[in-house]
Amino acid sequence: MKLFYTSGACSLSPHIVAEEAGIELRLQQVDLKTKTIASVGDFFGINPKGYVPVLELDNGEILSEGTAIVQYLADLKPEKGLAPPAGTFERYRLQEWLGFINSELHKTYSPLFRPDTPAETRAERVAYLNKRYAIVEKRLERCPYLLGAAFTAADAYLFTVTNWAGHVKFDLTPFPNIRAFQERVAARPAVKAAMRAEGLIK
Repeated sequence: MKLFYTSGACSLSPHIVAEEAGIELRLQQVDLKTKTIASVGDFFGINPKGYVPVLELDNGEILSEGTAIVQYLADLKPEKGLAPPAGTFERYRLQEWLGFINSELHKTYSPLFRPDTPAETRAERVAYLNKRYAIVEKRLERCPYLLGAAFTAADAYLFTVTNWAGHVKFDLTPFPNIRAFQERVAARPAVKAAMRAEGLIK
């Protein structure tokens, strides 16, 4: 399988899940500014949406959207426990957190990366992030990971998105549990391997 990714983008989340599951991926780096793939060409030919992540299966099927990809990868190796079994209530808890991270955190960061975002909009988005991270902070008071004691695909996504805080100068100081979570996840061998492969750490 191929993972079309951009270093440090949300595609890091399925990359981490694959590493945790022991699934070998062939990496294809995408330049999101030019929408091109090194030595391949136009990225729109792979994903008309124009963004990562994209997973290309060995049979040629294309799967996009990170929340779908991480569940697909987790289900390939159910023994790794990265997603609760389909049909269980815990699976819906996983989807609940994936949806929350996607809509309430991920999308809120987007304008903070743009230099032309008005100061008023930036301040409003920062305030919104603080409110939403307060919910995550409270959850992480009770357990090391979002679903409890075990690391899941939702944690890979939360780690990836929260890793952007330093790039946009979002202050995580008020959230000690989240900061501890980031350190805990960053120390995982699979996470280190994925980040190293993307050139994010040495």
